[in-house]
Amino acid sequence: QVQLVESGGGLVQAGGSLRLSCAASGRTLSSYSMGWFRQAPGKEREFVATIGRISGSTDYADSVKGRFTISRDNAKNTAYLQMNSLKPEDTAVYYCAAASRWYGLRDDNDYAYWGQGTQVTVSS
Repeated sequence: QVQLVESGGGLVQAGGSLRLSCAASGRTLSSYSMGWFRQAPGKEREFVATIGRISGSTDYADSVKGRFTISRDNAKNTAYLQMNSLKPEDTAVYYCAAASRWYGLRDDNDYAYWGQGTQVTVSS
């Protein structure tokens, strides 16, 4: 099975940028489609972005489309989430997840492997 570790979270002002990384170990990342999810205090976990095993297949939540970009570097066993034009409502714990599927997935129930999460805080 694969182990996932997120990094890159932090505190940023509104309008700023962050890049989250999700490093995989145990198995090669190319065996999995990847997703990013987030959970704000008092709210349910929600889908952010997903990428299939082939990098050309991506999908985004409407709330982040045009601002966030998901990518992967299978040679480095790492997935990324580039977040631009951040808003206070983007504040949440961000999780990466892996699924043994070809295509990206929006439903968190489809993901078997999860990282521990990284906090992103956007100040106004």
